[in-house]
Amino acid sequence: MDVPVPDLKELWVYLAREPLAALTVTLLAWLAALRLQRLLRLHPLANPVLMAILLLACGLLLTGVQYRDYFQGAQFVHFLLGPATVALAVPLYREWNGLRRALPAVLTAVLLGGMAAAWAGVAVALALHAAPEIVASLAPRSVTTPVAMGIAERIGGLPSLTAAVVLSSGATGAALGPALMNLLRLRDWRARGLAIGTASHGIGTARAISVNAQAGAFAGLGMGLNALLSAILLPVLWKLFM
Repeated sequence: MDVPVPDLKELWVYLAREPLAALTVTLLAWLAALRLQRLLRLHPLANPVLMAILLLACGLLLTGVQYRDYFQGAQFVHFLLGPATVALAVPLYREWNGLRRALPAVLTAVLLGGMAAAWAGVAVALALHAAPEIVASLAPRSVTTPVAMGIAERIGGLPSLTAAVVLSSGATGAALGPALMNLLRLRDWRARGLAIGTASHGIGTARAISVNAQAGAFAGLGMGLNALLSAILLPVLWKLFM
């Protein structure tokens, strides 16, 4: 007895409705991005996070799938962002002795670096005569995405625009930051990690962890402290000066 072969179009419609499809596509895009990174010999510009996002965006545009429909299936990956962030405490614990001794310098560096990044974005927007909500959206550009979106909403910005700017800022920092620090002859892994974590949040921290354990620990600390200090200080400073 012959078994009927399902129509491919019907099969695709079925898979497109299943959460497993979006999750599978996300993982395949990530694996493809890692493969591209290896083919490009781990070039700093070949950031797997950025390439995976571009692959997924092109796929959604070509297939006509709405982002909200895709996200319903891929939100398990989104859920894992929480445990992944908490897991950054592991390298912090391993480097705790060095972190404790350098804590005053770390706090000063993160505070100055975070504020400088915020006002740099604001200055560019003001120079280009951007609308007030655009200016506010650029202020938390160096803060990790969930915190940055909350800050932007509080000071009158557009959280969706902030998310895009934060992602672009993180990918750019992770790609160009190491080259810039090499140019400046910055060799201390603690300073390199702290700088990349403060300026490029999660994407930069992931890059630092893959290169050096000490740099990854300080990057995680920089990312966390910058998020905390920015969430407290940016709304206050915004009301005072803007």
